[in-house]
Amino acid sequence: MAAPDTDFAIDEYLRKRLMPVEGTIPHLPGIEMYGNSIPAGTVGGDLFEYINFQQRYDIDARIRQAQKLSKEFLEPLPPGTPPRNSVDDHVEWLKSRSDYRPEMETEYRDARSSEQVRVAEDLHELYSTAGVLLVDAEGHGLISAKIASTIHDTFHAFMLSELDRYGRTTPALFEQINLRLGQSLTARNALGRSEKENAREIATMLYGEVHPYGYFRFVNFGHPPPLVFSAEYRKFMEIDKDRMVQFLALGLEIPEDDPDRNKYFSMHFRSRRANASDVAEITLMSPGDILFLHTDGVYDGSDDEELLHLESVMREHYWRPAREICNALLEHATKDDDHLRQIGETDRIDDKTVFIIKRS
Repeated sequence: MAAPDTDFAIDEYLRKRLMPVEGTIPHLPGIEMYGNSIPAGTVGGDLFEYINFQQRYDIDARIRQAQKLSKEFLEPLPPGTPPRNSVDDHVEWLKSRSDYRPEMETEYRDARSSEQVRVAEDLHELYSTAGVLLVDAEGHGLISAKIASTIHDTFHAFMLSELDRYGRTTPALFEQINLRLGQSLTARNALGRSEKENAREIATMLYGEVHPYGYFRFVNFGHPPPLVFSAEYRKFMEIDKDRMVQFLALGLEIPEDDPDRNKYFSMHFRSRRANASDVAEITLMSPGDILFLHTDGVYDGSDDEELLHLESVMREHYWRPAREICNALLEHATKDDDHLRQIGETDRIDDKTVFIIKRS
């Protein structure tokens, strides 16, 4: 019996992991969305995923847990009882110190209880929130797909921690991913790195959250910025670039105030870690307006002529459903790929991803 083609099996596995699943498309009031990816080969380095909070997480159960903890944290631990939670454990440590005062326990319990009240409130916001994750790992082969898959898994692991602790995503999540893609001084990341000198994994990432009627907040690590198409004016609109904070690609720039900064290579140290002021915002002002997210295989942001071509495609299809707009843009982006294959220049073909958010 012939042995299975292991490389093909891995390619197929990663391709399915990195492709969006239509059944997860979130539904928000006043919003229509659709995205798709076309890898350059069997598998590529583009990752696109809907984050359907209601489908992926049990929000009701999480809210109940936070409410339960907000009450439990206030209750003193009965004598001789083992700690029930992290608050009890910390109070026991406080009591072991020579400077302990009874009011310290009360103040700490009040503060931690209040945190859980806020967690419950923030979790409730997820009922009307949808996330979108776009990743573009350099290259378009198996190693690129593995890098994108690592970012995907890291993102979801940290997301669980974020929802437990805050009930929402925070900039700290993305700094953790940034550090995960950093090049360690003392260890090698298990991502199939080449032995060549200075070889490293490079990937861009944009994560955003969509709210009803076209409010979009996002963080951007080296990714092409979004484009906004106005249905009224039938053209892409100018966006205030001063409000569009963009960090370098993942892993290239470690914050100066990160405690592990000296353990990683960095092109230079960023002055500080990301905070709420680095979250960019875009609002689709009128019905029919479109937010166009993409990877650089579709448009890298530098070619004015290509931007005009994309604008022409949008002008022709903007009134159609989001799915049809997305497919038209992808069709335009792939129009030269067959020719490149015929002349043997497949290395010039890049992975392509388009995500459309349309205010209905």
